[in-house]
Amino acid sequence: MLGLKLPTDPRWVDLVEKNIDEILTDHAYCEQKAASTAISLIVNFPEYPDLVTEMVALSREEMGHFKMVHDRIIARGKTLGRYRKDEYVIALMKFFPKGGNRTTQLVHRLLYAALIEARSCERFRLLSEQLTDKNLADFYHKLMISEAGHYTMFLKFARQYGDREEVDQKWQDLLVYEAEIMKDLGKKETIHG
Repeated sequence: MLGLKLPTDPRWVDLVEKNIDEILTDHAYCEQKAASTAISLIVNFPEYPDLVTEMVALSREEMGHFKMVHDRIIARGKTLGRYRKDEYVIALMKFFPKGGNRTTQLVHRLLYAALIEARSCERFRLLSEQLTDKNLADFYHKLMISEAGHYTMFLKFARQYGDREEVDQKWQDLLVYEAEIMKDLGKKETIHG
């Protein structure tokens, strides 16, 4: 369903399991960044009312997810760790050339967002199926469903605003590029890396 060209090595879950506090901190910041992305799309592309409406709802949902993850951190007797850069997203954002007209810029941002959500969905599925902490596994199962919806929404908007054939080709090219990135990642207790 997700179209990812390289699945995550299942051993990644073993790494996560040994570093739950680290993954929760990274996850919290991923949710915060997702909310920021939604707000940025509103600010930069206000001429698309259907997109704005969905991004308002998404920013609320993502901040709700941030709170849920933060609550889990606090319940574990920890505090939110320091922010760190997401190597995956930094590498991914180098794929499309900068510039272009507004529609091209929007389509590229939507495709990036779709792929980030797809990879998150795939990772949450692994966590939901393999974590020994069943409560945390259930938590990730619910979030997996949500991420799948976000992935399809971003891809739908990209196809709606851009030329469908061109968008689909860019999507396939981006998936191939992302698989190359993933060959060097999956060795850290982070959601994407």
